[in-house]
Parts: sequence; C-alpha cells; structure tokens
Amino acid sequence: MDDSITSSLLPTRPRTASSPPPLPLPVAMDRVFQALVATLAASAAILLPCLAIAYLCHRRTSGGVKPHCRCYSSSALPVTAPSRSCERVSSWSFYGSDVDCSLKMLSLDDLAGATGGFSPDNIIGDGSFGFVYRAVLPDGADVAVKRLSADRASGGAGNREFQAELEVLGRLSHPNLARLLGYCAAGSDRLLVYELLELGSLDAWLYGDAAAGQLPWPARLRIARGVAAALAFLHHGNDPAILHRDIKASNVLLDEGFEAKLADFGLARIAAGGPAESHLSTQAAGTAGYMAPELRAGVGASAKADVYSFGVLMMEMVTGRRPSWPVRINMKGKEVEMLKWAREKVEMGTASEIVDRQMAIQGEGREMSAFLNVARRCTEENPKHRPSMEEVVQMLSNSELN
Repeated sequence: MDDSITSSLLPTRPRTASSPPPLPLPVAMDRVFQALVATLAASAAILLPCLAIAYLCHRRTSGGVKPHCRCYSSSALPVTAPSRSCERVSSWSFYGSDVDCSLKMLSLDDLAGATGGFSPDNIIGDGSFGFVYRAVLPDGADVAVKRLSADRASGGAGNREFQAELEVLGRLSHPNLARLLGYCAAGSDRLLVYELLELGSLDAWLYGDAAAGQLPWPARLRIARGVAAALAFLHHGNDPAILHRDIKASNVLLDEGFEAKLADFGLARIAAGGPAESHLSTQAAGTAGYMAPELRAGVGASAKADVYSFGVLMMEMVTGRRPSWPVRINMKGKEVEMLKWAREKVEMGTASEIVDRQMAIQGEGREMSAFLNVARRCTEENPKHRPSMEEVVQMLSNSELN
C-alpha cells in the first residue's frame, strides 16, 4: 500500500492558517514509541531501588542481623500484654544496643490506678529524679514505680536518664541487679516499674529511725559482696564495660535475705574500651562524698571511679557515717572528711575506733581488718593503684572474710 492510499484512510480535520500540517504516520508512531520507552525507564528507575531496599530489609529481619528495636508505650495496651509490637529505628539506642522487648509497656492510667493516683501515702523513696511509689498492678503484682519529676522528664537530661535505665536494665540480668519489669512513656511522663524489694535501701537500714542495731556485721558483709558482684558483672561481664557512676547507699536495695540489688542506672554509661583504663569524657556525675577525686578534677569517668565509690560505700558500712558529712575529731570542733578520717585510722592500725557500735562486733576483728584493707585499696587517690572489681570480688571471698 502506497503513501497516497494510507493518507486517504486517516481521519482529517479542517486546517486553519495557524494549524501545523499533520505529521506523517511513521513519524507519529516513532514519537509514541519513544514516549513509551521513556515512561518504562522512569518506572524502572523508581521500582528497582524500592525492590532492592525491600530485599535488604527482608535479609535484616530474617537473617542474622538484628534490627534496632524500640518498644513504645500505648495507653490502649493492657498491663499484662507483652511488648511484642516494636518500631524499628536506626539511631534511638543510647548505647548502640536494643531495648529488651520482653518488658511490659504500661499505660499511665494503669500506673495511676495502681499507685492510688500517685498518692503521697504510697511513696517509698525519693531523690533528685522524683519519687518511687508502692503499687499493685491489676494482675495482683506488687511493684515499685519510679516516676521522674515533671521538670526532669521534660528536659534532655531526664529523658537520657530514663533511656539509660531502660537500655541497661532492659537487657541485663544478674542476681544483684534490680529487676526492671516495665515502663511508660506517655507525653512528658516517664515511669519505670521495678520488682518491689520489701526491705528498702541500705541507706534506710543504716540511718532510718527503726534501723538502729538491726543491721549486724554478717548482713553488711553479705551486702558488700553482692554490690561487688554486680559491679564486677557490669565492668567485666559486658563488652564494652558498663559504668554505673552513682554508687551510694540509697542505690543499694535489699531483698528479704539481705541480698543486695544495685539500682538506679540513670547515670550509667558505656566505657569506650577495656574496663581497666577506659575513660568516658562526660561531665562529672555522682553524689557528693562518693565521687572519685579525678572526677572532681574534670577527668572523664572510668571503671576505677566506680571502684572508688564502692570503697567509700564499704567505709560507710563499717562506720555508720555518711561520707558527705564531716567527722569531728577533737574537742575543739575540728572536722575532716569521713573518708580521710577512716583511712588514717586504718593506716595507723586503730580501725577499731571507727567501727559502728550499733553492730556490737564480737570476735570479728580479723574479718573487719581484712574488709577495711580492701576499702582502703579501693579509695586510693591514684586510679592506677586501685584494684579492679574482679580483684575486689576475689579479696572479699578471701578466707579471712569467711
């Protein structure tokens, strides 16, 4: 068929002076084909990357690579619901690790009901973070609810403390660590739910009104060993090591058998390297009286700073004196720091003068001397002269302390 016949079969339209002449059929078909090819190429350019991303995501979730997983609270979830619904994110994790998604996600309404509307009558502890409440969950479980105060929860520091406790206790398990059961993050509210330890804190047993004479030497030795075991696990049982950074009597909780449970990991951080010499360049953190001298001098925290704080705690348990309160050493009213006073007595061989008389020590002089020698080594001014927590555990297991 020639071009004249083909042209006669095409529809025609009136031509005006401004209308361009119609394109010949081969040219028009060629342009349609080019447009189709361009459309297919653009579609492929969009579709292929999407397919590649989907494939990689499938490999990450079904293969050996575990995605970062953030469990988030929802007021619609019942208290007993396990937190299996997770939002995958790439940068939320404060430590580069995952929050344990077995933690219960609790609603603010449930926790308010469990604490009697956060009644002052149910307060069992307090601190700079806020209050701790006794609570009974709808399933009958007795728990302790730690609620960050509004000003801390709304600020960056308070939220970091909340995340730190979630991520440390959410993924660790040890007999001497307080057990984290669940949490709630609703609006500006930040709450953590722990196992309830009926005996309360070591601080309350050392200084509370009803504590006089109720914490004998064997119980204090058991508590010290428990805290040492917890710190050795944090420093040497994890890679990289975990620094607690706030060892003190109020952060040591006790179960019914006077087994110590280390708590309050709001200041905890990961050490950048081995536990012995690694340092963390952050602001000085801790509590007056327990802080290592290098922290007060502006040097970054290390595992040896935790060792120092533990040594102070040991001295406190023997003397029954707060490390933040000075000791009057003569009739003229001269005062010195508790730790300096205790160390001088130990070094002079007169440690019996610093022993808390409420313990009614009888025949434990050799044990006490060995215990105080460990405390003295832990509180050396130079961090290099302090033992590691593994070494402390070994020393506290020495035959002289059995």
